[in-house]
Amino acid sequence: MAKAKTVETDSAYYPPRARWYSPVFYWGDAIRRRLWLDRIHVQLPYGMTFTGSAASFLVPGLGFYLQGGKSWVGYVWLGYALMVGVFLAAFGYPVGNFAFGLLIAIHVVSFLYYCGPFWQQAEVLSRLAVALLALLVIGLIFYLPARNAVLQHWWVPLRLHGRVYVVQRQFPAAAIRRGDWVAYRLSSANLGWERGWGHGGVHSGSGLSLGPVLAVAGDRLGFNTNGFFVNGVLHSSLPHMPQSGEMTLPEKQWFIWPEVDIRTYGNTPENAISAAMMQLAVVSENSFVGKPFPRWLGRRQITP
Repeated sequence: MAKAKTVETDSAYYPPRARWYSPVFYWGDAIRRRLWLDRIHVQLPYGMTFTGSAASFLVPGLGFYLQGGKSWVGYVWLGYALMVGVFLAAFGYPVGNFAFGLLIAIHVVSFLYYCGPFWQQAEVLSRLAVALLALLVIGLIFYLPARNAVLQHWWVPLRLHGRVYVVQRQFPAAAIRRGDWVAYRLSSANLGWERGWGHGGVHSGSGLSLGPVLAVAGDRLGFNTNGFFVNGVLHSSLPHMPQSGEMTLPEKQWFIWPEVDIRTYGNTPENAISAAMMQLAVVSENSFVGKPFPRWLGRRQITP
């Protein structure tokens, strides 16, 4: 005896259950009222609603789902999540920038797909204008602010010697110790000299730099032909270090020997270059940008 097949239908006495994306519709209606857009009555094409348009504008991939792509929208969201992973893993590399562009593209195409009924009755120039406007607005409202917030408050990529180091912005400067690698803002150095009939100069540009903290506030530094001393401990000399002299680092200062390109003009002596490098090597804690992660998503960054 065959079993009867049960078909579920919505009850006339109970409203249908809320969908998983209903909160997005709620926020879309709230934004509409906040901007007084509910007072503007626009006749949308059949198959489109204001809340659906707002929801597909806010959520990447939701436009495919709302316009009948429920069977394959999961692959879209999987691809979107994969691009997020590629962007983070290759943060600062061209591949990461390409993945970031694909994130914007998926979001924009999803919204334009929801607007399919509009395409059927719009002219070519109107379609092009809407597509360009959607790309501009979605990129400026969501992705560029999000990327700038990440760079300013959480992580920043720093390229040095062909490699990219991801730097943690929220690491406290007071916790930096001798031997830690730090990213910092490198100020420019300009030093001219004149001797007899000759003159010359040294110039170094500003920017972000990365290096280990060789000494901290209160440490005693000394230099000679054998190397440099930190609190009496001898270390190998680095390029263009002075061969004489000593100093004690003042409060909230670090000693970081910079890796920069030095431009000279005239017959510039080595001691002039060393003096310019010493100006750059004393770094204030106010120039601190962050501390590189020892590892970034499994990729080793700093070698002891």
